[in-house]
Amino acid sequence: MSQLNADQQAFQSHLMTGDPEVSASIVGDAKADAATRLEVYYQAYRLRLVEILQNDFTGVHALLGTDAFRDMVLSYIAAHPSEHPSVRWFGRHLAAFLARPPYAEHPELAEMAQFEWAWAHAFDATDEITVGPDAMADVAPEAWAGLRVTAHPSLQRLALNYNVPALFEAATRDADPPALVGEPDALTWILWRRDLIVHWRSLDADEAWALDAAVQGQTFGELCAGLCGWHDPDAVPLRAASLLRTWLEDGLLSGIDT
Repeated sequence: MSQLNADQQAFQSHLMTGDPEVSASIVGDAKADAATRLEVYYQAYRLRLVEILQNDFTGVHALLGTDAFRDMVLSYIAAHPSEHPSVRWFGRHLAAFLARPPYAEHPELAEMAQFEWAWAHAFDATDEITVGPDAMADVAPEAWAGLRVTAHPSLQRLALNYNVPALFEAATRDADPPALVGEPDALTWILWRRDLIVHWRSLDADEAWALDAAVQGQTFGELCAGLCGWHDPDAVPLRAASLLRTWLEDGLLSGIDT
């Protein structure tokens, strides 16, 4: 390894962990000694990562406030140094980090991070054409029982106890936030991208089960059988067809296979 490569790796190690090995290769001048020069880069690197996560996690920032958010990110950097060439992925461990002490006392923080990370995945997902409600007209009556669907790549699913979607929307609009509300039973939420805009909504229990089952490859006939756990068997076909139409209208599906 050349001396230049060695110095570059030592400098990177200093930025990420504070390793002092590179100090021997740094010289000072009348304006600043070697230690001061290194400290400038060391702090600038962290402040840049704070800025990046503040942009990626607007809702978490709103819940914590600027000072507490900065302190949290500095702790996160120490626990999870950046490992990917793109800063897009730097926040991938944040939800799990916020689920641990001392932040575990406020579980809405981890839920907000989960929601915002899912939002980012929905926004960045592969761009595929969606299938609309007209596709239902092309399904022959005898083919309905074996019908399967393919979810759009942007579809994300979450279980949330707190009203973090409303808090997130207020934060992104710089509006007064609603009161924090928590429920003992988690509510299922989905996020997806349509026309370059990320949408989200909550699901009733039967729809949450049916969408999970459909995404996992169960047929329309199997969905009908499972929905009997919520509805009278005579009402199930109409409910299943109504759910399918809703998914198609929302743009959640990229394919129907008979």
